[in-house]
Formats: sequence, structure tokens, C-alpha cells
Amino acid sequence: MSNALYQMTPKEIVAELDKYIIGQDQAKKSVAVALRNRYRRSLLPDGMREEITPKNILMMGPTGVGKTEIARRLAKLMDAPFVKVEATKFTEVGYVGRDVDSMIRDLVESSIRITKQKRLQEKYSVAEEIAEEKIVEAIVPGKKKPAHGGGIKGPFDFIMGGAQQNRAPESEVKDDRPESEIELTREQVRQQLRDGLLDEQYIEIDVNDNPQVNQLDMGNEGMNIAIGNIFDAIGGGQKKKKKNVKVKDARKILREEEAQNLIDMEQVTSEAMENAEQNGIIFIDEIDKIASGGTLRSGADVSREGVQRDILPIVEGSVVNTKHGPVKTDHILFIGAGAFHIAKPTDLIPELQGRFPIRVELENLTKEAFVQILTVPENALLKQHRMLLETEGIKVTFTDGAVNEIAEIAYMTNEQTENIGARRLHTIMEKLLEDISFNIPDIDDDIVIDESYVKEKFIDRIHADDIDKFIL
Repeated sequence: MSNALYQMTPKEIVAELDKYIIGQDQAKKSVAVALRNRYRRSLLPDGMREEITPKNILMMGPTGVGKTEIARRLAKLMDAPFVKVEATKFTEVGYVGRDVDSMIRDLVESSIRITKQKRLQEKYSVAEEIAEEKIVEAIVPGKKKPAHGGGIKGPFDFIMGGAQQNRAPESEVKDDRPESEIELTREQVRQQLRDGLLDEQYIEIDVNDNPQVNQLDMGNEGMNIAIGNIFDAIGGGQKKKKKNVKVKDARKILREEEAQNLIDMEQVTSEAMENAEQNGIIFIDEIDKIASGGTLRSGADVSREGVQRDILPIVEGSVVNTKHGPVKTDHILFIGAGAFHIAKPTDLIPELQGRFPIRVELENLTKEAFVQILTVPENALLKQHRMLLETEGIKVTFTDGAVNEIAEIAYMTNEQTENIGARRLHTIMEKLLEDISFNIPDIDDDIVIDESYVKEKFIDRIHADDIDKFIL
């Protein structure tokens, strides 16, 4: 709740989404209000807070118009745990009802990842100091293995072990030097370390040996057994292994390890569970594919209705068991999305319809929208391609006429063949720049792409009438 972004007004949230997504104002408005309501709810007394459930959203619109992107950007903006699932995966052969719970388990894992990363960031400054002391200790060992050094207890004994085995004769010589002289040498090394002068030097350190373990995922019981953990318990905990690495890499490795040691995983888990329950967002895509269109109720349709009935308790609010403990789904925000070409929202079972009270229709993209997608967002498509080619010293410029022509081709193709929304632009851009990318070492001059260049590229493929020759 302390997240400053969490307290943005709906208008500010929409302004932030506008940087990445063109148009679809109604959908942005709905998700912004849904998010602001979460903040308002957090300010209420406990009794009332429990009563207020999020108003789930159903987005309708063809593929490639921004449904997933709106939900994903929203979650990123709020640092909220986010999971995207395809409703159709639950209709596959061999599917078992309880598999639907996997979306909640994934959400918890996502939440733990976010919370752990946040905690690690907080500990990095302390961990950086400990790592630095360990590296100094490895380069300039003391008279004997110290119980602590530089104000740090025990942890860097293990580096000393590795460093002194390599430098036994040297450390014996150093034994005769007074402590003050050793400390002076260390101070010099510490300064060189901070100035980056020792980055390329190799040292030997001891690191945690974390073998890659296989996860036996017994989905139906919601059990995850890491075989490695069992062997760890038998073998007596964390093993160490020696590693010869550059100082700059040692700094990263040790910083990461020390930060891990400083965080309390129990606290992280409990905070992550709370975050998943209160702020989690689950995006259920292709929800129209589990709606039974028409009156036929046999074969696959039965399976689809079964999936709707399995999803229902999770959306309504229930308790799902995960390996980290039970999770209540009452306050998770669900965003359903689908093209709804064949089925209609009314083809969903009534109980599920009632759980998605906010309906938003996303509009088809116009030619003007395509022009904006190419040029306006922070990570606009033209900018991406320009920067990719600039890495090899080629400067490409697009004229306004070229941008208009690309948008026109994308719009016409979507209208007359399959409508795949903004994804059509990717197809066109790849085709347009294919020869330039292929011939790149032989190109010396800067390239200007104008309207005639675009028309020439697509002359064989695109006509106002014969547009379906275009290859996707």
C-alpha cells in the first residue's frame, strides 16, 4: 500500500497508460477506476474493507488492439503480482478441474518474486560493503583466519580458506608484518577496488553450490517437491564450492549471496501472500473460447461449460491451497478478455457473467491509430527498428509519407483479410526492412525511407482489390 504509484488518480493512471497504448480510452478509464477503487478500499475500516470485492472487467475486441497490453502495463505500473492465463488451456485433453487452481499458484510465485526483489534492493547497500570486505580479505589475508574483519563477523572466513590455500607462502611472509601495516595495505586495496582498478584481476572465492534441481510438480495435489532440498537436508545444508573469478564478477556474486542471507524468507513469503490476495491481477485471455455459442450442448461444448464452472469459484472467491499456504481469492482483480467474434458474453453461464460486471468494448484500429502506434509511444515501433539498425552504424529515417503509407497498408490488409490489429505492423516492418538488414555490412550511406520505397516494396503484394496475396 505504501507504493506512491498506488495513490495515482484515475486521470494520472490513464496518462501513464497513454505513453504505451494508443486509443482505447474507455478500456483505460475502466481499469483506472478499478485500480483507484482498490486504493479507496484500503482506506476503509476492516469490517467494511472485507465486504467490498473488486469489480472484475470483461474486455471485448479483436486480437492486437491492446487488451493484454493494458492489463500488463497496469500491473507493471502498480508493481502488482500479475498472471496471464489462456482459458483454452483448461479445455485440453487430460485436463482435470483442479488444474484451474494453477493460476492462483502462479500468482503467488509472481508475488514472491516481486517481494523478494524489493527486499533484495533494500539490502544491496549493506551487502555491497560485506562483499567488498570479503574481496579485500581474499586479496590481502590477515595474520590468521580472523573471526571477524572490517566489522563483519564470520561470513568471510570461507574466502580466507580459498585465498590462503593459494597464497600459503605469501601469507606466511605476511605473518611477520605488524597488524597496522597489513591494515594499511588493505586500505590501499580497498581504495583501488572502489576506483575499479582491480576489476580484471582474478581471485578465488567460495560460493554456495546451488545445483539445478528438478521440480516434480504433482499438479492435482498442488505439491511441489524439490528433490535437491531433500538431499540438502540429508547432506547437512548448504555446500560451498571454490570459484576462480574476476573481481568485478566476484563483487556481483557475493553481493547477491549476502543480500540473500540478509533477507528473512519467511517474512517475504507472508508479505507476498498478502500482496497476492489484496493486489493480485489475473488476466484470463480467450475467455470467449470457453463460451458455448448456439444451442448445441455436446462434445467439446460440455468441456467448455465445465471449465466455466471450474473458474467460477475462483472468481467468486474461494480458498486455494498453494505450497506456501492457503490463499483467498476474494479480492484478486480478474480481467477477462476475448474477441467474441462467434460467441457473445451472454453465452457464458449466468453466474460467470455476473462476476464480470464491467464490460468494455475495444475499437478496431483506424489508419490514424496505426500512424500513432508507429510514432507516438515511448517504445514506438519505428524507434525500435531505428535503434536496432543504429547498433551497426546505419541511420534510417522515415518520411511522413512513408509512415502514412505503412499505416494505410496495415489498415487495408486488416480490413480485407484477417484483422490482427497492431500485430500487422510487425509483419509489414519486417518485410520493409528485410533487404536493408540483410545487406547491412555493404551499406555505407544513411538511408531515407519514403512513400515510393514503401509502395515499391509492396507493389506485388498489395492492391486495393487483391489484398489477400499479402503474406502474413
